[in-house]
Amino acid sequence: MNKRILSAVIAALSAHPVLAMDLVETYEKALSYDSGIASARATFEAQQANIDVSRSSLLPQIGAFGDASHIDSDGPGQNVSYKSYQYGVQLTQPLFRADAWFNFQTSQIQSEAARADYNLAQQQLILDVAQAYFNVLRASDTLTTARATESAIQRQYEQARERYDVGLIAITEVYEARASYDDSKSQRIAAESDLDIAREQLARLTGEYTESLDNLEREFPLMRPEPMNPDAWEEIAIGQNWQIQSALFQLGASESTLKSAKAGHYPTLDLNASYGDTKIDGLSDNPGAIVTGSQRATDGTTTEGVISLSLNIPLYSGGGTQAGVRQQRSLVDVAEQSLLTVRRDVRVTTRSLFRTVNTNIESASALAQTIISRRSALDATRAGYEVGTRNIVEVLDAERNYYVALRDFANARYDYVINALSLKQAAGTLSPQDLIDLNIWLSETAPGIEALANEQETIEDPMAN
Repeated sequence: MNKRILSAVIAALSAHPVLAMDLVETYEKALSYDSGIASARATFEAQQANIDVSRSSLLPQIGAFGDASHIDSDGPGQNVSYKSYQYGVQLTQPLFRADAWFNFQTSQIQSEAARADYNLAQQQLILDVAQAYFNVLRASDTLTTARATESAIQRQYEQARERYDVGLIAITEVYEARASYDDSKSQRIAAESDLDIAREQLARLTGEYTESLDNLEREFPLMRPEPMNPDAWEEIAIGQNWQIQSALFQLGASESTLKSAKAGHYPTLDLNASYGDTKIDGLSDNPGAIVTGSQRATDGTTTEGVISLSLNIPLYSGGGTQAGVRQQRSLVDVAEQSLLTVRRDVRVTTRSLFRTVNTNIESASALAQTIISRRSALDATRAGYEVGTRNIVEVLDAERNYYVALRDFANARYDYVINALSLKQAAGTLSPQDLIDLNIWLSETAPGIEALANEQETIEDPMAN
């Protein structure tokens, strides 16, 4: 990701101090704590270093050498025993090594693949943080509705007992109310557990536990995807999705490795240069020896410089080179098929998310009206129960339906946020700036689902924004 955008995240934190944990602060903590993003970053850095490793095979190799020998030679007319010492420096410059060149190209492509994976990991962290953050809010809302439902049904149960005690209703209605109360209590206990688990999942990303998170403002707009065309989103995704980019680079690396395997048939040419001294000791102790070559010299040191070309032409390597080429051709096929699979998956995912986001908007709009309708139905059912035209079961059902509508409305908004971010990830455009933009609509004082229950008549249609 662009470092300037990451700097903007930190700047946003500095400029807007918060009391409760907000979304941007949560992401900033995850950046420094999450092991997944650290692993992706280290892998990218390792691949960058591998470029220098592979480049070194194309550059001069310089080394010092030293050799100490004791020669004892017996034969007709000679009896030689002496010591020889050699030392100096040697340079080897590859002139033609096709395999080394293709390996260098492969390392460059693999580095780009690692960069794509790193960018994908950054996008995934953005999505994971948002999902974990809003899952905590979702679980908190579910617990709120579970507690409200339990409290409401408990009141109905107590009223049922009072009515039974004065002979207004049958005992069966008391049993019905008690059963509903017990069921609501079990749902509240489960909701408490789910909230603890959601906080654990968020803490896994940030390394910290928090009791308070900023919530979405009521006026948070549910905007249609722009452009409003699934084909346009698909086209963007095919060109920018980081999974596709990584698969493309992996295919390029496999094709480059195939060229390297074929280069096993090519000759190699190296330039060699050496400069050093040779010291002979003990040869003068054999005056009657018949020696040849360098042995004609007496004890002492000679200096020698050598420049040479080394040509190596591979003729037969036991069939290993041909087998390596066949193996790499198959791996190229694997990479091609993997790329096709990724492209198809991205197409389907992008188009599905586009439709899902629009469905979330429609659902939230409908549920906003459902809350009002359910509340009206609840009030009417309670009034009917007071005058005897409705029974306790109908009241309990109306209570549940009302709080379910509240919960579903909150979930529809959370689903919209997560699916909108997922759509941008599929298109390859998701960035920390999206969290900064979303964070504007989060507030510690934002009314939660309980406030919606008390002020349902003021709920506005999300589509109106």
